Amino acid sequence: MRVALGVSFRGQAYHGWQSQADRQTVQDALERGLSQFAAAPLRTICAGRTDSGVHGLNQVVHFDTDISRDASSWVRGSNRYLPPDIAIQWCVFPPDDFHARFAARGRRYAYLLLESAVRPAIESGAVGWVFRPLDVEKMRAAAELLLGEHDFSSFRSSECQAASPVKTIRAIEISRHGAYWRFDFDASAFLHHMVRNLMGCLIAVGNGSRSSDWLATVLAACDRRLAAPTFPPDGLYFVGPYYDPGFQIPEHCSAMDWLPGPKPAL
Repeated sequence: MRVALGVSFRGQAYHGWQSQADRQTVQDALERGLSQFAAAPLRTICAGRTDSGVHGLNQVVHFDTDISRDASSWVRGSNRYLPPDIAIQWCVFPPDDFHARFAARGRRYAYLLLESAVRPAIESGAVGWVFRPLDVEKMRAAAELLLGEHDFSSFRSSECQAASPVKTIRAIEISRHGAYWRFDFDASAFLHHMVRNLMGCLIAVGNGSRSSDWLATVLAACDRRLAAPTFPPDGLYFVGPYYDPGFQIPEHCSAMDWLPGPKPAL
């Protein structure tokens, strides 16, 4: 039987999503909890890997098992064995041809940013921070240049393992909510550090260090050295993947409700 789960997590304490030798990743913690609940080893496949310090709102994973439990038991029973900063939000039983990664039609990220003269304290690790005012119209104009299918090599980490740097960005939305900015990215897929590198460039445009047209030059160059420095992971959230409706995979979970700004439609 194939089982799909929606997982939320705070990424500060972990070395990213993917399992590593030190066992201090979100995947390692999740699989330890699932295996304890099931009293059998379980391995998961995720919709998209995240970096160290990046948070997840609706990470989707799947695994196959012969163990029979109802959906509520997988959620509540497994959460008993998970640390406080990781929680399963929902469980469904999709058809066997569902694959958390390969069936995804796209993925969404959000970056939450505080504009303030003073660095955050209570929100430390949960938001990015800028102290210089940002111009929303300049950033939106720059973001328009990134839409569509492009070679995003200028925004790709040297450690990226993706087979191709060509991705399609379907939407970038920028909104302000009090002292907070929210940047939403919707794409077919993302390269390693791609959103954080895009954020660095958009902030450079927003604070007046660069013009909006500069981003077109960076994109066309396919040269990471021309782009802005990689922005911190603190305010980056993997909102989650989305799939064909027939799979009935939730695109929203309660973990998203505290984040200011728009929520993905069900």
